[in-house]
Amino acid sequence: MVAWIPDNKIKEIQHTADIIDIISETVLLKKAGKNFVGLCPFHTEKTPSFTVSPAKQIFHCFGCGCGGDIFRFIMKQNGLNFPEAVTTLAGRYGIEIESQQISPAQQRRITEKEQLLDINNIAMLFFQSVLKKAQSSRKAQNYLAKRGMSEILIDKFKLGYAPSGWDNLLKHLNQKQISLSMAEKAGLIVQRKTKNGFYDRFRDRIIFPILNPGNKIIGFGGRVMDDSLPKYLNSPESPVYNKSKSLYGLHIAKSVMRETQTAYLVEGYFDVLALHLHKVNNSVATLGTSMTDAHVQLLKGCLGSEGKVILVYDSDKAGIKAALRSIPIFNQGFLEVRILVLPSGYDPDSYIMEFGKDLFLKIAADALGVIPFLIETAVKKHGVSVEGKIHILNDLIKPLAGLSDNIVKTLYIKQLAERLGINESAVLEKVKTSSIQQGNRTLGQSRAPFKRLPDIIEGQPKNSGPAATEYDVNKGINNRIEVQLLKMLLQFPEMAEEIRKKKIIDLFEDQSLKAVGKIILKHDDTAKERITDILIQVNEESQSNLIASLLLKEEVWDHKGCQRLIEQFTIRHNRHQTDLLQKIKDAEANNDIGLVTEILQSKQNKARQSDVLRRQN
Repeated sequence: MVAWIPDNKIKEIQHTADIIDIISETVLLKKAGKNFVGLCPFHTEKTPSFTVSPAKQIFHCFGCGCGGDIFRFIMKQNGLNFPEAVTTLAGRYGIEIESQQISPAQQRRITEKEQLLDINNIAMLFFQSVLKKAQSSRKAQNYLAKRGMSEILIDKFKLGYAPSGWDNLLKHLNQKQISLSMAEKAGLIVQRKTKNGFYDRFRDRIIFPILNPGNKIIGFGGRVMDDSLPKYLNSPESPVYNKSKSLYGLHIAKSVMRETQTAYLVEGYFDVLALHLHKVNNSVATLGTSMTDAHVQLLKGCLGSEGKVILVYDSDKAGIKAALRSIPIFNQGFLEVRILVLPSGYDPDSYIMEFGKDLFLKIAADALGVIPFLIETAVKKHGVSVEGKIHILNDLIKPLAGLSDNIVKTLYIKQLAERLGINESAVLEKVKTSSIQQGNRTLGQSRAPFKRLPDIIEGQPKNSGPAATEYDVNKGINNRIEVQLLKMLLQFPEMAEEIRKKKIIDLFEDQSLKAVGKIILKHDDTAKERITDILIQVNEESQSNLIASLLLKEEVWDHKGCQRLIEQFTIRHNRHQTDLLQKIKDAEANNDIGLVTEILQSKQNKARQSDVLRRQN
């Protein structure tokens, strides 16, 4: 527990916030009995193993092992510590943590991230107010009107204008008594080369605030209104803004994405705005970076396992290359992707502005899957001469070989053979040969299709690291019994008093399980908020994961069964003591002094614990 946040405020947040509401913002949850399930936002998976219990207000992933309460989810999702998670939820639900309850020393401990988010919000309000002042922003207003932006859309996306001049925002921040070093860290101002002051980063630009799924301003994009360079200027990376983990417009699009299980992914701010202007509200954009694993996880969380993403890229070479580079990322994330390449000379903004929503949705419905897109791209690149067909085959063999579904693979082989006018069996033979070669290279390893794509794709994604695993209950029978005892304590607290009396937890061999057991025993066995109180006291993520796992794997307990489990544990513990004595005798008989010393030290520790148990009985 962090001292400067009052217990009553934490309990108020617990009673007000709902874990289903919070997690549903980033994960598509579906009812499964009395719980909800979805795709884990913390590791890549194809089948939902992420479970949320509304009754217990906890989550647990049976795939990677992560788990905990609503605070732990916010901490893990946003990279926050406990006080940050508490204040984030407090702000979300309008719960005030009174400043008079915080000492001056504690006030200074208010987190850097919260300060940066506050500063970003102040800057956003400044940019908005400037845009609405007719005299100083006439050019910006005219520019947005020329681009077809409505007042409703401007307000919806909180667009603003950074006026020309070097210190307009700087002066405003000074008036608000904002720390300039923090404003610099937020990327709003830049230190002069002479080190004797700062100047505004954004000047004479349309401003696009970037919000996270929790509707907090994390950064900004700025666009010029003429041919000046750079055309776009974005906030630098900061403790609250990571462009590789952020998508423009997601805070608005997520609900429609969840309903339609479809997302349109574009590249620019105005692409998103134009699509939303025409009620294509499930549209988002990357922020000046290629697709990443984190982007796919964000999208997949909203779309679910049956969702799909339609990449809508410009018709130029850069747009096609961007689409090609994205394919392996989506494939590794097990998320269906289709590619829509617009007619020559159009980007998503200009196309929907000229032709409207209906025609856009019509061509989007015909967007190509990965293999058909690769086929058409290879045909355009190489042509259909004899040499061209050879190159096309070389480009497509590996992607085809990587398909795990044999029926799908056969259909695409047939499509490629017909497209090139060659014998289907010849293509099939080359694919089989490539499949064997790929299988030999990855023997003993799981392999996702299209892990490596042909040479028409530039750059390969990095594999994501292994996810955290559940607590290992296979270390031995004693360990498994200890885990069962903890599960009993959590699910049948009526036995807690007997566990305390007999000091059972003190006899645990596993120190991690012992620590969790002691935390559980500290709390009132009959308290309504017992589980949430326990989880708040847990400091280690592994402990939170374990508790959530034990709570969700429900079993039927009765007093008689619990007594048997305690007796079984006691018998095995005593038997272990007897085994130690026999080992000592054997070691002495063999004159193995080193082993005797080692066993004696272990026995002394166990003996002290046994004395405690005997005294209690």
